[in-house]
Amino acid sequence: MFNLSSDYKLENCLATECSKISDTSYVVKINNNIKWHDGSTVIAKDVQFTIDRLKDGVSTYAYNVEKVIGLEVIDASTIKINLSEPVPFFEYNLTFPILPNNYYLGEDFYNSEKTPIGTGPYKIVSFDGTNMILGKNDRWWNIENKNAKIEAISIKIFSEMGEVYNSFKLGNIDVVSTSNNQLENYIGTIGYTKNDYKGRKYTYLAFNCLDDILSNTEVRKAIGYSIDKNNILSNIYGNNGYVSSFPLDYGNFLYEDGIINNDYNQDQAKIILLQNGWDYKNNRWQKSNDDYTTSRIDLTLTVNRDDAEKLATAEIIENQLTQVGMKVSLRKVSASQYSTILDNKDYQMILTGVYNSFSPNIDTFFGNDNLQNFYNNELNTILNETKNTSDENKIKEDYKKIEEIYNNELPFLSLYRDKSTVVKSQNIYGEITPNNYFSFYNIHTWSRF
Repeated sequence: MFNLSSDYKLENCLATECSKISDTSYVVKINNNIKWHDGSTVIAKDVQFTIDRLKDGVSTYAYNVEKVIGLEVIDASTIKINLSEPVPFFEYNLTFPILPNNYYLGEDFYNSEKTPIGTGPYKIVSFDGTNMILGKNDRWWNIENKNAKIEAISIKIFSEMGEVYNSFKLGNIDVVSTSNNQLENYIGTIGYTKNDYKGRKYTYLAFNCLDDILSNTEVRKAIGYSIDKNNILSNIYGNNGYVSSFPLDYGNFLYEDGIINNDYNQDQAKIILLQNGWDYKNNRWQKSNDDYTTSRIDLTLTVNRDDAEKLATAEIIENQLTQVGMKVSLRKVSASQYSTILDNKDYQMILTGVYNSFSPNIDTFFGNDNLQNFYNNELNTILNETKNTSDENKIKEDYKKIEEIYNNELPFLSLYRDKSTVVKSQNIYGEITPNNYFSFYNIHTWSRF
């Protein structure tokens, strides 16, 4: 129903609008001027049919409709969607392909031998199990793309990526998308153009903000300044990744670059501690409290020992924090123990990560029951505001404030994210601007020679 732009903005596709009626109810209007490949009209019942199939749970898109508990087709162009609970930015969940209800009428959908049809600029002409041919769709509804230079697309299916790389080297494939950070070892360094982009695999260091030591903002910020992210990327990943400053810095339009400043500066780390009453005595940082007790910066970093890359990262962090006089102990646990620790928030610092969704929802990091046990009243108010407005400028302004609060409070430290790549042969002409959602933006401007 909706697409995402290259900077992850929501764009109309089969839908013309999505109205939020309440926290758990949405009304979507469908563009009935759009035709399926067989010439029939796209209608609201197609959306109902699709969501019902996704609710069967066998699709990668099942998660998108997990909270959907009711569908009401109001008319041919209108459908009402009811949720079991509020889902921030639910519209972003409506980015799955739609199926034609009438096309499969009376069929066992999961065992149908019919060639699938869609509404896009290309349609399936043939498929033999390993080769699919797409032909240009003369009924394509998007006027801008009707004059696409590419008349047909050949899609080849392989059992393993090694075969893909060999076929690319032989000139049998023009475009390959991969997250392999050793790509040059397979296809060499010449004869193609490479477009790198920031991936969804995001790694960060979470601080338990209820801990006696880490409840101190200055300690968290000193830790942030003590960690050299570039050094981690160089040593662990051979620079095949990106230093990260915020969960949305993968190209999302709501992230404003330049607000956040937690760059590596060990001198600044020491200055922050000294300015806040910490002294370096007896080979450790300590501070006298009003109740005549003494606090010492003794830290424990939990890491999954079964994850070789994160374990190596934790060891580098331990070394870097030791360089500024912080005492750090690594708590290396099994994968099952690690999962339990995360669930119970039984940690002081923990090295963890997530796969960013396409949605700009950041409740995972700042909302109620977040991993860090972090609470900021202003931030919570802002998060609630963003859930009740569709004003893009207002949301951007709110997210700017959230970034500023993150920078000032640092409840967790963004570390790095992975790199993905699209390579194209010298036969393809045209601008390729991929992201995690789509690798073929502006394909109507491409040509092959």
